[in-house]
Amino acid sequence: MWAGARATTPLVIGALPFAVIFGALAVTNGISPAGAVALSAIVFAGSAQFISVNLVATGTPIPVIILTTFVVNLRHTLYSATLAPYVKHLPRRWLMLLGFLLTDEAFFTVINRYHQPDVVTHKHWFFLGSALSLYVNWQIFTWIGIIAASTVDQAQLANLGLDFAMTVTFIGMLIPSIKNRPILAAAVVGAVVSVLLYNQPNRIGLIIAAICGVAAGVVAESLVKKSTTEEEEKL
Repeated sequence: MWAGARATTPLVIGALPFAVIFGALAVTNGISPAGAVALSAIVFAGSAQFISVNLVATGTPIPVIILTTFVVNLRHTLYSATLAPYVKHLPRRWLMLLGFLLTDEAFFTVINRYHQPDVVTHKHWFFLGSALSLYVNWQIFTWIGIIAASTVDQAQLANLGLDFAMTVTFIGMLIPSIKNRPILAAAVVGAVVSVLLYNQPNRIGLIIAAICGVAAGVVAESLVKKSTTEEEEKL
């Protein structure tokens, strides 16, 4: 559990400024401090929280906000499908807890641990340590953002370029996982499509890019297997 927390430390540090900005943005857009805290504690999804705050500020109906949050978080179905073979033996209470705590950062940290060829049988504790460290720190720094909103100009926070810092962080997590051509194809296609569809409403371009990336990886893998089979038959 402590190993999971330690392995996630760099990503926790990268996420903290966003928790501060969210807390400040929420209260400056008319959400009560209690509401801002509840969003972090119950939703616990940075991108969905930022989008929902913007929608609340523009008077968007609640059903639309819920649907938008659902669409933005559909990527978690891909994370869950990837992790399922490693956690399917766990009791339901564990699956519910780890599913609730699953985030982008936790996924990248944990899947790399599961891919390591060792005999450790309690890697779900590593998962819990990673996810809990992110959760606890997100709550603390949301509070700091709420408090800071009364003393720091929101425009000053927005001008720090922290969104670019998070992008670099995720690129750094992605690169080590590119170990063969199918994964490279998935990464390249996903990246290109996400850029082309960046301005689509409700971040639907992210979901389309993920699907295209998965499809490209599957096609590339089948081509590699076909090529390997043909070479073996020639031999």
